[in-house]
Amino acid sequence: QVRLTEFGGGSAKSGGSHVLSCVASGETADIYIMAWFRQAPGMEREAVAGIWSDQRIARYSDSVRGRFSISQANPQSPMVLQMNNLTAEDSAVYYCAAGPRLGKPWTVADRYNTWGQGTQVTVSS
Repeated sequence: QVRLTEFGGGSAKSGGSHVLSCVASGETADIYIMAWFRQAPGMEREAVAGIWSDQRIARYSDSVRGRFSISQANPQSPMVLQMNNLTAEDSAVYYCAAGPRLGKPWTVADRYNTWGQGTQVTVSS
């Protein structure tokens, strides 16, 4: 069983930066892909960024590409989301997710079988 814990939620200024991290524990060898999702009030949960454990390939949603960066030094290291040039539209609860080797596209929430508890990020002017 895998457990995920997010760290780093809080407030940020519009145009500023913020960093989130996610620590995996338990049967981490079963993790093939990790990702960040976010959900704003009244909105569906959306994929933000994903990273594959074997090739370290990263993918981003159109809304954050060029502003956010996902990284993980190795499969046993925390997964980090560096968020730059933040806007109010980035305010949401951010969730860390982990999934096995086979599954749906990385942007689909059902792809992942383990989720963190979520951490709030609020961007204000």
